[in-house]
Amino acid sequence: MAISNSPVDKRIYSEFKQLKGLQSRARKLSFLPKQHSNSVLAGRHSSRIRGRGLSFEELRDYRVGDDIRSIDWRVTARTGKPHVRIYAEEKDRSALIIVDQRVNMFFGSKLNMKSVTAAESAAICAYRILEQGDRVGGVVFNDNKINAFKPSKKPQSLEQFINTLSQFNLALHCELPLPVKPMLLNQPLEAATRLISHDQMIIIISDFDQVDTATEQYLAQMAAHNDVILCLVTDSINQQLPANLNLNVSDGDKQVTLDTSDKKLHQKLQSTFTERTNKVKNWQHQLGITVIELDASQDTLSQFSNAFAVG
Repeated sequence: MAISNSPVDKRIYSEFKQLKGLQSRARKLSFLPKQHSNSVLAGRHSSRIRGRGLSFEELRDYRVGDDIRSIDWRVTARTGKPHVRIYAEEKDRSALIIVDQRVNMFFGSKLNMKSVTAAESAAICAYRILEQGDRVGGVVFNDNKINAFKPSKKPQSLEQFINTLSQFNLALHCELPLPVKPMLLNQPLEAATRLISHDQMIIIISDFDQVDTATEQYLAQMAAHNDVILCLVTDSINQQLPANLNLNVSDGDKQVTLDTSDKKLHQKLQSTFTERTNKVKNWQHQLGITVIELDASQDTLSQFSNAFAVG
């Protein structure tokens, strides 16, 4: 479906210009978690986000003011003089951003479509990563197509990634036919593994529909040697389902209308939403990865700022 040249509603669609406009706002964002009790990253998993690594640079005599924790006790014992090990921050780290733009993401009850929140999140992360001097690549997917971009430091490569993300987003519309066979999350994850090595940051932005045990295996494989952040995109309606809705749902073959005023049906649907959210959140403990929840009913950047440190 072609989108007209008239201005689009930013809550429904993410144009390239809109996503690029997030570049300046993302500069103060850090991917190190805030250290306060209300942070979604508080607790033992907060250390999972390591930031850039440290590489050994030199061994030299101890000087007044050096951190005693950097003393190399073996060399000190052997030479009879205190020596310290000096480390330099690694200047290059690769990141990969996997963004869900399937038709199930084209939903929103108050502020944004989930697809818009996902697109904004990806742009915020991508621009911040490039800003700090690291390479960034990504995988953008819908129900029919997967586009992969190798990590790069070139601004042109990032622009191509953001432009493709916008195109996928603008292609979503309410009359889009439901796929006979929805894209499983495993397919873009498999595509991503071909771009992943080790010591990378991997950010997956999705509502995590269509997952199974194979999904957990892919995530565990990624998390073994990388920092993995799952951005679970939800909507306030998932947290508290109203009891007066008529929902049209489909399995790709048949379509039915569900009336949430039916108490038993309402309870079952609410349970389904809750179970999916809990399943993803439990991966934080099971797989040792970081999970943050992004509500499409709230401002995207504000939610990142609440979860992560701001420099």
